[in-house]
Amino acid sequence: MKAKLRKELPYLLFILPAFIVYTILTVIPLVQTLGLSFTNWDGYSMSNLSFTGLKNFKLVFADRSMKTALLNTCFYSIVFPLVTTVFAIPLSLVLNSGMKTKNLQRAVFFFPSVPSAIILGYLWAYILSPTGNGLLNKLLGLFGINPVMWLAVPKWAMFSVLLVNLWSVVGWHACIYLAQLQSIPTEYYEAANVDGATAWQKFRYITFPMLASAMTVSVMLLLLNSMKLYDLPFALTSGGPGTSTTLVSQIIIKTGFVEKSYGKATAMSTIFFVFIAIVSVIQLKLMKKREVE
Repeated sequence: MKAKLRKELPYLLFILPAFIVYTILTVIPLVQTLGLSFTNWDGYSMSNLSFTGLKNFKLVFADRSMKTALLNTCFYSIVFPLVTTVFAIPLSLVLNSGMKTKNLQRAVFFFPSVPSAIILGYLWAYILSPTGNGLLNKLLGLFGINPVMWLAVPKWAMFSVLLVNLWSVVGWHACIYLAQLQSIPTEYYEAANVDGATAWQKFRYITFPMLASAMTVSVMLLLLNSMKLYDLPFALTSGGPGTSTTLVSQIIIKTGFVEKSYGKATAMSTIFFVFIAIVSVIQLKLMKKREVE
């Protein structure tokens, strides 16, 4: 036992700094959040702190805005990963082609994922402005098309958030699939060519199944990022019009920093954390099952 510990000690020492940082920045705040969710903390002083039991959690479950935000978040978290995957896989096939401009194409499609989401949000808010001054509406006006209320009508507002987020991340996720594509042995395709397989058959029976592990990573990242999304819809629509693009992260921040109800906000965070954990475990098991199949 001592010999085994002596052998593993150098490796443990290497991960110790990362473990300490993770504990300080993640584990301790998580435990504090859980504890504060049972109090009436106002965000400033601990002197008037008192235990309130499950009061904050009851307030959360009775909050209509939280229910609306949760429905919006669930809708977004289902639709966005699906749409992004549908576009990312074909894009990765294009980027994997032998065209002379493939390196330029990779850079062009990857670039939107580099700037901050808040910057992209304000940029696209100008482009999609529902007035005639919006860049996109000006372009449509050249063809005699009336201005579209991109950010002023509920159905168009959510569509706009989805569209902008898709534009910003599809290239990044295409690169995940591209890395997996480049690891597929060429012998599989050569054997398929000998058998007279069509391009669709090669994609269906070779390419797509071999992308399973990349899809697990991509969909997991998309799901988690969709659930905790805040900056892009905030910059584009501030959760409006009405509550049509209000997500859970916006409600939590509004409750804590605007309404100064930190106890309720931490209760929201705790509930949402558990919800995300459950969904993530289910999604991961389903994707892993697909990899095995």
